[in-house]
Amino acid sequence: MPLETFKSSRPLTLGVELELQLVSLSDFDLVEASPDMLHLLERKRFPGNVVPEITESMIEVSTDVHTNHGELLSQLHRIRDSLVQAGDMLNVGVCGGGTHPFQRWSERKIFSKPRFKQVSGLYGYLAKQFTVFGQHIHVGCASGDDALTLLHSLNRYIPHFIALSASSPYFQGSDTLFNSARLNSVFAFPLSGRAPFLLRWEDFARDYFERMEDTGIVKSMKDFYWDIRPKPEYGTIELRVCDTPLTVDRAAALACYLQALCCYLMEGIEPAPAEDDYLVYNYNRFQACRFGLDGAMVHPKRHEPVTIRDDVLATLRLIEPYAETLGAQAAIEHVRRAAQEGNDASFLRRERQGTGSPEGMVDAAIRRFREGCA
Repeated sequence: MPLETFKSSRPLTLGVELELQLVSLSDFDLVEASPDMLHLLERKRFPGNVVPEITESMIEVSTDVHTNHGELLSQLHRIRDSLVQAGDMLNVGVCGGGTHPFQRWSERKIFSKPRFKQVSGLYGYLAKQFTVFGQHIHVGCASGDDALTLLHSLNRYIPHFIALSASSPYFQGSDTLFNSARLNSVFAFPLSGRAPFLLRWEDFARDYFERMEDTGIVKSMKDFYWDIRPKPEYGTIELRVCDTPLTVDRAAALACYLQALCCYLMEGIEPAPAEDDYLVYNYNRFQACRFGLDGAMVHPKRHEPVTIRDDVLATLRLIEPYAETLGAQAAIEHVRRAAQEGNDASFLRRERQGTGSPEGMVDAAIRRFREGCA
């Protein structure tokens, strides 16, 4: 079946998806609570959308389409409040974080949904190991050509979003020494990584997708786990590298940082993306996962090294006028503080040291998620 036509959408519109942990308040391990949580949330209108995820210890929430930071943050606050209230009724904690620090993948249960059963049958234990939690950000594009150009223009900024959102330092009971261990789980899938370097939608649909479909490997864009992928049915590109932050405030700030960055890139000020930009891509990606904001990245055009923190701060100064036009000044200021003060992985490590237990770290994440709850 040919790939569907790219649906034109209003440029720079935003949507956010968050995968969230469901935690037992007795032992702070993950709990198979999503069927009960979804049933409870169906009883009254939810201020967004909520669906199951691959295992029963997680759910995914998503916002409506937004144009500015204030509207997006307001809806995310309402979504958080509804989740916290439902969790309180079920004695279940809800929190962010890219991984749960000590859950065991073998104890997870696949949610009873045909696609999840299919994925589990294909990928075996990797499906249960995929009990990791990410933030996905959609940005509207006027055409498929614009989407592909923007997607590849963003390649050098991928380390920013990994480092700023990183919240998965612990996995299977151990400190991994990574800021984002979650992405190692994602990278295990054969169709992960980056999109092929094509800049015209017709070429992507005909010369890549149709040929891949002919192999029998893929049936839809959902089968690709790329760091950024086009979503033709929405008319967006979807950034998928972020860990789920510990607060919805950071989730909104990261989304609007991406929005302002896309606004800047659409001006055509930067050199056009090229295939050779990807020579440093995997190295920069690893540095962001391993060392977070302290990682060293190499500029794909100039081949100059710079710390990710310094590159974020320099980029924020560059895009400030675009953020102001979009009403994203508060989001940019939030990102600036995060770059200077540290990411959620740093917070979790401090909590682990301060509380002396992994359970205390999870408790801190639950309390952080519900801060400011109505």
